[in-house]
Amino acid sequence: MNRITGRTGDASLIEMSPTDSFNDESNGHHNPTTSLSGSSQLGQPGLPAVCVESCESLCGSQSSLAPSDHSDSPQAQPLSIERINTLTGSWRKLALFLKLRSRIDKKTQSKDSVFFRDGVRRIDFILSYVEEKDGERKQERRREFEANLQNAGLELETEDKSESDDGKTFFLKIHAPWEVLATYADVLKIKVPFKANDIPDHSEIPMNWLSTPFRLPERIMNPEPDYFTAPFNKEKADFFLIDDKDTFFPPSTRNRIVFYILARCPYTTEDKQKKGIKRLLSNGTYTSAFPLHDSRYWKRSRDPNCESERYSLYNHWATFLCFFKEQPLNLIRKYYGEKIGIYFAWLGFYTEMLFFAAVVGVICFLYGLLTYEENEWSKEICSEEIGGQIVMCPLCDKKCGYWKLNSTCSSSWQSHLFDNVGTVFFAIFMGIWVTLFLEFWKRRQARLEYEWDLVDFEEEQQQLQLRPEYETKCTNRRLNRITQEMEPYLPITSKCARTCLSGATVVFWISLIIACIIGVIAYRLAVYAAFASIMKDSPTNNLQVVGSLITPQLATSVTASCINFVIIMVLNLMYERVAIWITDMEIPKTHLEYENKLTVKMFLFQFVNYYSSCFYVAFFKGKFVGHPGDYVYMFGKLRNEECDPGGCLIELTTQLVIVMTGKQVWGNIQEALVPWLMNWWGSRKARNHPESLYSRWEQDHDLQGFGQLGLFYEYLEMVIQFGFITLFVASFPLAPLLALFNNIIEVRVDAWKFTTQFRRPVASKAHSIGAWQEILNGVAVLSVVTNAFIVAFTSDMIPRLVYMYAYQPDRVMSMKGYINNSLSIFSISEIPEDSRPEPSENPTWFDSSITTCRYRDYRYPPGHESQYTHTMQFWHILAAKLAFIIIMEHVVFLVKYFVAWLIPDVPSEVKARVKRERYLVQEYLHNYEVEKLKDQLTRNTHNDCTCPPMIYPSLPTHEVLSECL
Repeated sequence: MNRITGRTGDASLIEMSPTDSFNDESNGHHNPTTSLSGSSQLGQPGLPAVCVESCESLCGSQSSLAPSDHSDSPQAQPLSIERINTLTGSWRKLALFLKLRSRIDKKTQSKDSVFFRDGVRRIDFILSYVEEKDGERKQERRREFEANLQNAGLELETEDKSESDDGKTFFLKIHAPWEVLATYADVLKIKVPFKANDIPDHSEIPMNWLSTPFRLPERIMNPEPDYFTAPFNKEKADFFLIDDKDTFFPPSTRNRIVFYILARCPYTTEDKQKKGIKRLLSNGTYTSAFPLHDSRYWKRSRDPNCESERYSLYNHWATFLCFFKEQPLNLIRKYYGEKIGIYFAWLGFYTEMLFFAAVVGVICFLYGLLTYEENEWSKEICSEEIGGQIVMCPLCDKKCGYWKLNSTCSSSWQSHLFDNVGTVFFAIFMGIWVTLFLEFWKRRQARLEYEWDLVDFEEEQQQLQLRPEYETKCTNRRLNRITQEMEPYLPITSKCARTCLSGATVVFWISLIIACIIGVIAYRLAVYAAFASIMKDSPTNNLQVVGSLITPQLATSVTASCINFVIIMVLNLMYERVAIWITDMEIPKTHLEYENKLTVKMFLFQFVNYYSSCFYVAFFKGKFVGHPGDYVYMFGKLRNEECDPGGCLIELTTQLVIVMTGKQVWGNIQEALVPWLMNWWGSRKARNHPESLYSRWEQDHDLQGFGQLGLFYEYLEMVIQFGFITLFVASFPLAPLLALFNNIIEVRVDAWKFTTQFRRPVASKAHSIGAWQEILNGVAVLSVVTNAFIVAFTSDMIPRLVYMYAYQPDRVMSMKGYINNSLSIFSISEIPEDSRPEPSENPTWFDSSITTCRYRDYRYPPGHESQYTHTMQFWHILAAKLAFIIIMEHVVFLVKYFVAWLIPDVPSEVKARVKRERYLVQEYLHNYEVEKLKDQLTRNTHNDCTCPPMIYPSLPTHEVLSECL
């Protein structure tokens, strides 16, 4: 055993490592100068006198032993009985001292302590485990693993299960001493400061005083001074600004280094391929592994050596009352690492840009509201003289009767709110907005890369960090042409086979989604007839306020949208595990490659899952219907859906609102409520026993683990939302406003979750948002196409403009007569018997005097030589739609590319500062090397060399050295 842990009564005995507590040179005799874990200096104020006397007498007894008093020495004299009794009494006094000291420490130790028992060595990582009755194999793994950790230089300290709140969990505390930190900082090329940044910052924000209410205190926004940094070199440690080795590396860097060691440390001597804390967690050897928060979130730590940055983050970032304040990105980066800092920087910037889109969207919506009374086609639909006299053909077979056009009066008014000239303007605006968003984000990201020392990070650091799983599973080795070192690799045949299997799995699941969507479409077709039959006497009209708004079309659309949302959620839960499984099967080489592969798989699935129903309503519903007497059927018996006379745009709006709002509400509930409930339940014992110590590691142990893919799901949620507000925004200008409200809440919910409900994640670096950047670019390009098609084919904007400019009978700029012009005529006698409504389904006003019905299309009337074929107006409208798509796409793309060319990805001042910093780094390194060599040469000259220089006899030694350099 590496440690001896005991307990006497209700007091803990000291943990003692045999290698630390005994000196081999003394051959078993205790060395009084060796430090004991948990002890402090004798004679400390407040300690009982017996404790001081015990140690003093022990030291006196041991010091009385001659150096030759060794039990295994031939010259050793046998100890007398009196001396043995003296030593035995001293050991008993020491045991009493340790017992009393344990009680004192138990009462005085801070619950928020992040240090070992000595109060000096910082806890950099925590491992927890529970001993099982038949867990000999796990004990052996832990023993080997901990021994290897000690061999790697880490220092360990164990908290016995009797000291834990539940009485069964052991906690292993890990500390990385300076030598370990310096060695691995050199390996990982971690940048550290070597000089204060003396480049003046001349950037001034105009009207800066206006942002005062939104600012945070300077100590929160910039917790550290600005420094010039360079990759750490252990051999040049004196080059860097090291004031205190204990605090030189911040806690986030320390836990990153320790996790790097934990992920690569073997846990068995038989097979060195079995290594890494991840495998030990998966097989149950350890139950958790995490770094510690530095304090409680609601109050500062009592230990003055603790930074209490968690408390500052909670007060100035995670509190919802700070929703209008800027985010302390530098403090987030310092506490959680650059990867999480980049996410919140992106989320905050996205929310800021949404404000402008939301303002324009509200203006477009208000335009539709203000022109409400100028809507001529809705007036015609609602009027008794026009809409009340137009008899429409049945919308389904058998169960649907004839109906009058004015029954859709409400939906036509609702459609006008979103289907107007402002829609076209907003679609074009969003195409430009998304370009501005992506270009300005690149500039913000470049600025963060400079400020956070992430320039050139990808090439230097990321490729060095192979995934432990890759190193373990890839047993083949080959020479790296660049590094000239042997490295593991995956054979091309195995790689191709795994990729093909992965691709086939993704295709299968996407096909499953499409099958589910077809099922929902079949539901819509089947249930519409039922709703039409139920609502033929309009029983819902008895409902106040909403009774007149409920139609068979609306009931079908709402129920189908809700069913589709439930299917989306269920398939998401199933596919997440499949995506992770097939990504693990591909064995990606680096963490970055792993995340990128998983990102592409998850987004492809989510794209089809969330957007397929919206694509159906926007581009397929009502487009392949046929006409009375020649309808198109799905599966041979379900007649395809027709659009409402007011257009399909209002149904797309309904679908978008339900799926988008439902996802955001469900996501926020899931993100906030589920962790809180699990933490509340997990810490119930601590609440029932407030007298227990409930230490910092136990508090964090009861929190939820963030997980390696925690940030991935946060990105995925926001990118899916980004798709909703860009791909289909022409149908719902208020979508950016809903997204803005959601994101204001999302920022604070995520901040609250990180600071209060989750364990502290292991810090990691990232110079960008990764593969999400390319996904956003792809969505931005696709959004221009989808919005152009929505305006052209889903909206009625183009048919109205063609009518007003080319087919208005009075040749005036008016929409009078548009409804009559847009409806074709069909003879009721020519409707097939299988499609005719049952007599009981027809309304009371329908009689034999009605011989024709109307339907949405542009076809010649009965009796015409080309009856029921498309009129010339149909082809004119189709040509206008195609021309609009081409013109809109070209205009928007030209503006996009011009804006992208006009706005450089990296600000000029950042480029200049990067060049200036590189120059200064080289200069300071050069001067450092020169001074170091000068000092070395000076010492050698004074000590060894007594003869003058032979090559340049007339030059001083320093000048010769400078010339050579």
